Amino acid sequence: MSRKIKYTDEAIGEPEVIPDFLPPPDQLVFNEDTVKVTIALSRSSVDFFKEEARKHHTQYQKMIRRLLDVYARAHRQRTATPGKRKTR
Repeated sequence: MSRKIKYTDEAIGEPEVIPDFLPPPDQLVFNEDTVKVTIALSRSSVDFFKEEARKHHTQYQKMIRRLLDVYARAHRQRTATPGKRKTR
């Protein structure tokens, strides 16, 4: 059983107004342009992502998509910088 809260009629003091620092709701929604693809992944990879997604209460497809996005962004930045491109 939880303890009861005891309210009193005491002065709270001077309230302090802080500036609004939260972004508007439309900036919290990430509507990225997505494309549906079919891909065959190894069972062990899918099992790994499903287990991790379960631990973090998210969807495994989102985790895979995010991983690919991060990889693509990092690779794009690396190849866009002149003089830093590796040759094979």
